[in-house]
Amino acid sequence: MKIGLGALGDVVFISSFKTPIKVRTFQDFQRDSTARWGSNDIHLQKPRSQYLGPGLDTITFTITFDVNLGMNPRKEMEKLLDYQRDGKVMLLQIGGKALGQGKWKIMDLGQAWERVDREGNLLKATMSVTLEEYV
Repeated sequence: MKIGLGALGDVVFISSFKTPIKVRTFQDFQRDSTARWGSNDIHLQKPRSQYLGPGLDTITFTITFDVNLGMNPRKEMEKLLDYQRDGKVMLLQIGGKALGQGKWKIMDLGQAWERVDREGNLLKATMSVTLEEYV
C-alpha cells in the first residue's frame, strides 16, 4: 500500500500544499551498506580473507519541521525521540517500496532549534536521523 512519499512506521512523509498546508519530508537521504570479513591466520603466509556475510545497512537523513508548513516541531521531534528511547523498530518505505530486509531502529537523533518565539514556542527545527537495519 503506497502512503504519500513514504513512511517510517507511522511517521508519514507528506508534501501537501493544499489548505491546510502540511509538509513533513526528508533531505540529504544517504544509505550505506557494508560487508563483514574475517581473517584466518596461516603460518608463515599472509592471512586469508573469508567473507562472513552482509553487514547492517545504515540510513541517514534530515527532516525540517516548521509551523508555517503545518507541523508542530516540538511534538514531531518528541515522537521520534520516544520511539528511539523505547527501542521501537519500524518499517521504512519510500515510494511504496520497503527498504532493507526487515525493519529499522533509530540509532541517533540530533536536534537543531532554528526559530523560537518570545514565549519559548519552537517554530522551526531540523532533526538529523540515523537508522540501522534490524534483522
